[in-house]
Amino acid sequence: MIDLKQLREHPEQVQARLGRRGTYDVQPILQLDQQQRELEVKRSQLQARSNEIGKLVGQKMKSGAKPEDAEIQSLREEGNQIKAQLSELEPQEKDLKAQLEALLLTIPNLPSDTTPVGQSEDENVEIKRWGDEYLPQNPEILPHWEIGEKLGILNFERATKIAQSRFVALVGAGAALERALIRFMLDRQTAAGYTEVIPPFLVNTQSLTASGQLPKFAEESFKCDRDDLWLLPTAEVAINSLHRDEILAAEDLPLYYCAYTPCFRREAGSYGRDTRGLIRLHQFDKVELFKFVHPDRSEQEHQTLLQDAEAILQALQLPYRVIELCTGDLGFSATKTFDLEVWLPSSGKYREISSCSNCGDFQARRGNLRFKEAGKKGTQFLHTLNGSGLAVGRTMAAILENYQQPDGSVRIPEALQDYMGQKVLE
Repeated sequence: MIDLKQLREHPEQVQARLGRRGTYDVQPILQLDQQQRELEVKRSQLQARSNEIGKLVGQKMKSGAKPEDAEIQSLREEGNQIKAQLSELEPQEKDLKAQLEALLLTIPNLPSDTTPVGQSEDENVEIKRWGDEYLPQNPEILPHWEIGEKLGILNFERATKIAQSRFVALVGAGAALERALIRFMLDRQTAAGYTEVIPPFLVNTQSLTASGQLPKFAEESFKCDRDDLWLLPTAEVAINSLHRDEILAAEDLPLYYCAYTPCFRREAGSYGRDTRGLIRLHQFDKVELFKFVHPDRSEQEHQTLLQDAEAILQALQLPYRVIELCTGDLGFSATKTFDLEVWLPSSGKYREISSCSNCGDFQARRGNLRFKEAGKKGTQFLHTLNGSGLAVGRTMAAILENYQQPDGSVRIPEALQDYMGQKVLE
C-alpha cells in the first residue's frame, strides 16, 4: 500500500510516479481522505464537548444542583443531541474509511526513481548475459515436452485425464529430477544464510491482501468456496505474512527465508500462450527466497538476492541473462525488479525463470509489519524483497533442452548427479 501521508502532502509527485506505470487517478483517494478527515475532526469536537458536558453536570451536582434544575436539564439535553449526532457520524466515518482503504488497495507500488521508464516488456533493459560457453551445439534440439515424453518422464495426456489441461504428471526419473532440483536449491540457499520454512499451502484472504495479490489478482487464484482459504499462488504470500502485525527488533534484521511449495495459478490471462510444456502450468513447484530488511539496506539486499538466484543457474551451468523491468512491466507490489531469463534453445529465446523484486515498504504497510530501533521513539515499516530461487519446472525444461544429446539422451548437470544418483537420462 502506498503511503497515504506522502500522497496527501505530495499528490502531484505521487501522481507523476504512478503515471510511469500507466493510468491511475489519485483524486478520488484524496477526496475521500479529505471527507474522512473532516468527519473525524467533527466527531472529535463533538466527543470532546460530550465529555465536557459530563464533567460540568458532575461538578454542578456536587455543588448542590438538582437533576430537575433547568441548567442541568439543558446540559443533559445538549448531551443527548450530541450522542445522537455521534451515532450518525460514526458509521459514516467507518464507511468512508472502508471506501478509502478499498481504493488504496487498487493502487500499485510507486516505481523506484532508478527503474527504467517504459510502457511494455519491449522496453525492458538487458543488464548482462552469462554462460555463452555453455550454449548447446546440438542443432536439432527437441522441445522439452517432446524429449520428456520420449524419455517417459513427462506425461501431459494422463495429467489432463486426472485434472485438466495445463497439468503434468512427472514419472520415474522425471519425479526424481524434480525432487533433486528442490533439494539442490534448498541446500544451496540455506547454505547462503536463508532459513527454510514449510508454510501452509492454503492461505487466507488477509495474507493474499497483505502481499498485494488481492484484490487485483483474484481471477488468477484458486479459492476454496467453503472456507476463507485460497491455494497458494507463490510462497511469497505465506512468508510475507509470517510476521504480519508484528513489531520486530531492528537488531534482528535482516531475516532471510526460503521455502519450497507447490504453487497454483489459473493463468487466466495467458490462454493461447505456452499451451504445451512446463512453462505455464496451473500447478508448479518453486523455491522462493524472501527477505525482511532495514530500509537503509534495501538496495544492497536486492543485489544479493539477485546473486543468490543467479548462483543456482551458474551451478547448473545454464545460460541466462538478467533483465531490469521497465515501469510498464513492473509487478503490482514491486518498486524495482530484475528478471532472470534462462536460455531455451528449442525456441531460440530466453524465458523468465526468476523475478527478483524489491517491494520497499509496500507489503509491510498492507501487512502492518514494523520494526523498532533501540533508543528511538516510534516504529518504522521495514522493507520486503522476494525472488524465485528458482522455478523448478522451468529449470527442468532448461535442463532437458540445454543438456540434450544428439542420441536423444539428456545429461544430468554435474551439480545434480549426486542428488540423482545417475549421470544420464536415457
